[in-house]
Amino acid sequence: MTARLADIAAQAGVSEATVSRVLNGKPGVAAATRESVLAALDVLGYERPVRLRRRSAGLVGLITPELDNPIFPALAQVIGQALTRQGYTPVLATQTPGGSTEDELTEMLVDRGVSGIIFVSGLHADTTADTDRYDQLRAKGVPYVLVNGFSPKVQAPFVSPDDRAAMQLAVTHLASLGHTRIGLALGPRRFVPVLRKIEGFQLAMEERLGLSPEESQELIQHSLYTLEGGQAAAAALIAKGCTAIACASDMMALGAIRAARQQRLHVPRDISVVGFDDSPLIAFTDPPLTTIRQPVQAMGQASVRALLEEIGGTPAPHSEFVFMPELVVRGSTASATKRAPARD
Repeated sequence: MTARLADIAAQAGVSEATVSRVLNGKPGVAAATRESVLAALDVLGYERPVRLRRRSAGLVGLITPELDNPIFPALAQVIGQALTRQGYTPVLATQTPGGSTEDELTEMLVDRGVSGIIFVSGLHADTTADTDRYDQLRAKGVPYVLVNGFSPKVQAPFVSPDDRAAMQLAVTHLASLGHTRIGLALGPRRFVPVLRKIEGFQLAMEERLGLSPEESQELIQHSLYTLEGGQAAAAALIAKGCTAIACASDMMALGAIRAARQQRLHVPRDISVVGFDDSPLIAFTDPPLTTIRQPVQAMGQASVRALLEEIGGTPAPHSEFVFMPELVVRGSTASATKRAPARD
């Protein structure tokens, strides 16, 4: 017990006597000091005494797509931490191919009496999906916030990155390096973020390179949001003579680098590649990936604030909160060099 007290005291930066007073519920300890001791318990993996455990204000559901894409776990972590700080217990529900659907996960969470739900990249982002499911959820009195996607038919707070600005940043960067044949690799066209990225890409291609929307449309390749999808899209764009490729996710960008290497092309000497997300560990790829950073911290915290306002009866505006992304230049982009024309 003495060793444990010493460890906790060292972690919290207080005396063992102070730790003892906190653990035994004695008065005379400042609130901030008490919190430091409890935080030290958590960090060191010790279980809090029953009387010191914080009562949860309620459960909050978080529904995400599959966690293969590192950006989703990163966003889930930010949201989970923000909820915990406010006294709520996050319940992560993940969609997987062949597993539970968004509707099934929503029903499960509602049955468990959640105080609210945050949807990340859900059916609200699919222009072909029926939005009545969200009206039905609101009719049940369950507040919710929708992240990454927008529908004017749904009356709820939305939180999104500025997808148009993201592609404008990518194209502007690549054009400044002398690239004139810039391709765009992204997911299925039915998704709102995809449509917005196309708008931003075509606007930037017109402003920076003088290409009409019809001309830049030839440089857009749809695929899946996976490494293999990025590889397939990039192979098609390289065949069209592109010397630079902007991708709609970091995973797709890694696939684009693989496609270039399969054709014995060097990144970035022969092909420049830009990702989107700035996922954890992406700075340590070979080469380190130039990417557009999603403001994950700000978006996650905003989604929690908006949901808590809904839960508290002071709803946030039923509109979209849009966050500006950031260009992060690393080692996968370089000045354009002449390459042999693509073969037919």
